Amino acid sequence: MALSGLWNCRKSWEQVVSSNNTNNAPKSDRSRRVGGQYYVYVYIDPRNFEEFYFGKGMGSRKDAHLTDSSDSEKAKRIAAITKAGMSPIIRVIARDLSEHDALLIEKTLLWKLGRMLTNVSSGHYTENFRPHNSMHVKLSGFDFKAGIYYYNVGDGPCRSWEDYRNYGFISGGQGQRWKDAMCGFKEGDVVAAYLKNHGFVGIGRVIAEAQPARNVLLEGKPLLALPLKCQGMNANSESDDLCEYVAPVEWVASVERSEAKWERKTGLYTTTHVRASLDGQPRTIEFLENAFGTDMRALVT
Repeated sequence: MALSGLWNCRKSWEQVVSSNNTNNAPKSDRSRRVGGQYYVYVYIDPRNFEEFYFGKGMGSRKDAHLTDSSDSEKAKRIAAITKAGMSPIIRVIARDLSEHDALLIEKTLLWKLGRMLTNVSSGHYTENFRPHNSMHVKLSGFDFKAGIYYYNVGDGPCRSWEDYRNYGFISGGQGQRWKDAMCGFKEGDVVAAYLKNHGFVGIGRVIAEAQPARNVLLEGKPLLALPLKCQGMNANSESDDLCEYVAPVEWVASVERSEAKWERKTGLYTTTHVRASLDGQPRTIEFLENAFGTDMRALVT
């Protein structure tokens, strides 16, 4: 990017920061954003005017990389510039920021230029940004609100596919990581239910977020009072951390376990995790849509 382009970039970011610092913002928000000491800076290679490093800091942080003697790509680039008898161009492109805003601006710039940079990207705000090399597909949470997920039924002492199908729900729990997986489902998400050693048994839409089984009502009746095939659903029912978490589901298409849909050695996606995104599994989605006669993408738009 030429310096004129960099200047336009700087102006646009200062306008964004300025618009966020209006008197119309809530007082707590204004106090967090106004009067910060942080800035965002860029390193530019004077040999070709390429931006090769973005960072955030305060004080003299922007100059610290000049003495970096590590074997990082950034240090190698600076050394090559120095060897050519030149110095990297260092420019502040946004100033007077809170650390929160500086991190967000830095991450935006890193996302925009991606692999063109020598940065080792931090984890800040990673989940808020679209993965690179994914513009050719629609992603849940970015191009439509809900997500398309693989769901592992996990048939066993505390859960049964027959109960799920008959009463319209899915569940998981008996531990923190399984609870967290269930709580990751949001209203409107589409799930493809997989039953180990059988195959896929249903496509459904989550109609409410997960909560402890003891609190769940289905058709006006307490879930745990229903004549469930799996009586272990009430295990650890008084513990918010160890109980079974239940999300009501409207089944768009479902089959008995004996009629599960599967094709051997075709690369269909499975995992032992309770919940996993199917965004990167077009082959599996195509199989599911054909097997169950439904358009999964249309269910989440």
